[in-house]
Amino acid sequence: MVPFANVRVLVDYRPALRARTGIGEYVHELTRALAAAPPAGSTVTAFSSSWRDRVDETLGQAAPGVRVIDRRVPVRALTWAWHRLAWPPVEAFAGDVDVVHSPTPLRVPARRAAQVVTVFDLHFLAEPDAGADAVRRDFVALARRHVTTADHVIAGSAYAAGLVATTLGVPPEKVTTTPLGAPAWAAGVRSMRGQAPGRTLLVIGTLEPRKNLGLVLDAYARLRERRADAPPLVVAGRVAAGGAAWADRAARPPLIGHVKMMGYVDDATRLRLYADARAVLVPSLDEGFGLPALEAMACGVPVVVSPAGALPEVVGTAGIVAPLDAPEAWADAIEGLLDEARAGALGARGLVRAAGFSWATTAAATWNAYRLAMAARAERA
Repeated sequence: MVPFANVRVLVDYRPALRARTGIGEYVHELTRALAAAPPAGSTVTAFSSSWRDRVDETLGQAAPGVRVIDRRVPVRALTWAWHRLAWPPVEAFAGDVDVVHSPTPLRVPARRAAQVVTVFDLHFLAEPDAGADAVRRDFVALARRHVTTADHVIAGSAYAAGLVATTLGVPPEKVTTTPLGAPAWAAGVRSMRGQAPGRTLLVIGTLEPRKNLGLVLDAYARLRERRADAPPLVVAGRVAAGGAAWADRAARPPLIGHVKMMGYVDDATRLRLYADARAVLVPSLDEGFGLPALEAMACGVPVVVSPAGALPEVVGTAGIVAPLDAPEAWADAIEGLLDEARAGALGARGLVRAAGFSWATTAAATWNAYRLAMAARAERA
């Protein structure tokens, strides 16, 4: 057994460098949690590279134990070299480390450090033309090789762990499942909400084909035919490739004036949106975890989710699972939550469910994954 103390861990923090979406939020919160309770003498380094953007100083304030390495190197150039050439090794920027953790399925090259990758979903393999340019260019071509040759794989859900085993053939002993944690800021949102039932319906996340916003727009149009007093629909998230048609539809009758497209929102705005939500809707075609659903439950906001990916795993019986391609069923589910008693009961169940997800637990499981990766690396040496 590899001694597990004085371990030097480096986390690729780049997904959290700009506007934090799901992966960025995972990286940020995990880095904080790892540094909060490390094994004896162990250290956590957050690595970033960009020619223009710098690591937010709030990381150091929120996680004073984290060492930050922020190199002025063009991120696209370094990413291309890392993914295609496996060069330069991360030690050239950070010095010696024992474990290097990529929050994506693509490894960070290293001379001697154990290499760990995180997998949430493999939707890019099922729909290779649906993702962003970087996903189409690198993930589709390289993920299988990178995941299978990593020293250890972290899966963000049991669903993701199953994909890694069945689709990529990775042995179960090489995979650690680490569900994400409920946000610490949820308590503040609950105080903001008070006893108010919420005045909006909320969808939050990047608008890309996988997020399936069209299902909610169909359902909302049906709801408004039934209920002229239906709450407004608020959609918060950057419009990515494939999402422009949804924004255009929201700007035309019968949805115009009833659907507000906000684009990407900062942290303070996000909290206000959760505080004002009657329900959060997650209609995705696939989700490796579904962080907005957990965030909503932690805030006491009822959730309606699709049966795709890890969403049923995350919400359990504390949310409404409505079928895909069934806008009438979604309209029924949303209309049911306009009843304050029903919404309150579901919100209370969500609070209980969310209490079972903590970043401390995520970090403990991740440290154990690092231990297993170091043992696998030692066997290969």
